[in-house]
Amino acid sequence: MAHDRNGKILIVGAGCFGLSTALALLKRGWTDVTVIDRAATLPAPDGASNDINRVVRTSYSDDFYSKLAFDAIREWKTRDKWHDAYHESGVLVLGSGSVDYAHKAYLHDRDIGLRVVPLDSQATFHQVFMLQAHLGTFENRTGYLNRDSGWANAGQGVKCIMDQVAALNGKIILGKDVVELIQHGQKTTGVRCVDGTVFDALELVVLATGSWTGSAFPDLPIGNIFQATGQCIAMVQLTPEEADMYKECPVVLDFALSFCIFPPNEQNMVKLATHKCKQSNHNHIGLADIHAAGYVQSIGAKNISTPRTITSDPYTGLLIPKADVKELREQLRMVYPALAEKPFVATRMCWYNDSFDDDWVIGYHPKSDKSLMFATAGSGHAYKFLPVIGQLVADAIEGKLSPQLVNKFALDRTPNQFGERRDQLGRQELDLSQLCTPEDLL
Repeated sequence: MAHDRNGKILIVGAGCFGLSTALALLKRGWTDVTVIDRAATLPAPDGASNDINRVVRTSYSDDFYSKLAFDAIREWKTRDKWHDAYHESGVLVLGSGSVDYAHKAYLHDRDIGLRVVPLDSQATFHQVFMLQAHLGTFENRTGYLNRDSGWANAGQGVKCIMDQVAALNGKIILGKDVVELIQHGQKTTGVRCVDGTVFDALELVVLATGSWTGSAFPDLPIGNIFQATGQCIAMVQLTPEEADMYKECPVVLDFALSFCIFPPNEQNMVKLATHKCKQSNHNHIGLADIHAAGYVQSIGAKNISTPRTITSDPYTGLLIPKADVKELREQLRMVYPALAEKPFVATRMCWYNDSFDDDWVIGYHPKSDKSLMFATAGSGHAYKFLPVIGQLVADAIEGKLSPQLVNKFALDRTPNQFGERRDQLGRQELDLSQLCTPEDLL
């Protein structure tokens, strides 16, 4: 069934997938595209697409993502669209002889023709940092510097793409928390929101709801392909003098330890993140209160992990486990020992929709009569593709996605234990009794 480009398309979720899809459709001549989001302001305060920075790299063991990231970076550099959101600081990729991912990533970056510099000694590592930076030893480490990568100001990027969508007459409506799909048999015809508002979409509904997908639609048959998990983040505030010592350093991305750290931003803030152990949350407190009475029971029966953020839990939604504070401190000390003595001024649990193989979910629900599309499961690595990821969704909508990619991104694909896993990640349930205190951050 071919879709009518003049028909109503409703996209639920104004994050990376949703806004990029809207832009791609509008550029292709679709005339009635509406994006709705639960947040009252955009970028959403607790959305994964809103942060001070995100890594923008081509370094993947899967050459599909390497090539797509190359295309994305080319777009990021288009200043009339993205202004100065992208910063080409370079990305230092760390691994070891046992980290096959990093080696494959190096080969792909090299084959694409990027400026890569192999690093295999303390002397070579130190050459890629500013002379003033106080560095760890990098003893027994291997890796490479990719000079053609860097980081993007995530919140700024979302604002840029919102402007592009608006310029093409796309509609973005805020404060609309969807609680129900309106379905007639196998056809989805719209959505109903908490406040009773109904949005019709006789052509297509696209769910780009990120880590809220499972908990927002607990009765929708989606199997166990993805789950909401939290990645722990901390911030270190530098003085202007300290920031000058690190501002030209690359992003450090350690696949062996599941850790990354960014150079200081314009506010002299250094962000570091670990996803060595991803947190799930089945404590449904706060968010469920705004939904219908059966919501909590439905989620519990399905065993669905739900994001716990500053929106659902204003007082403790930004806190991370004490063990992760300690882990971040230890990893920071290995890269920048002097900064490890400074307090963490902020923390955040960044929630992602993780698939079992790190591949995204882009495609129709197999029982939807092609009226319900998924664009989700970013798995912590979708944001860098903001300028181009919507093209994949638009291709899927228009039936132009290659058979290989249709299978790669299918909702009902066969689990692949040897897919695009970046490391051996652990998972554990978030223990609310073990969240950090102000004293833990000192």
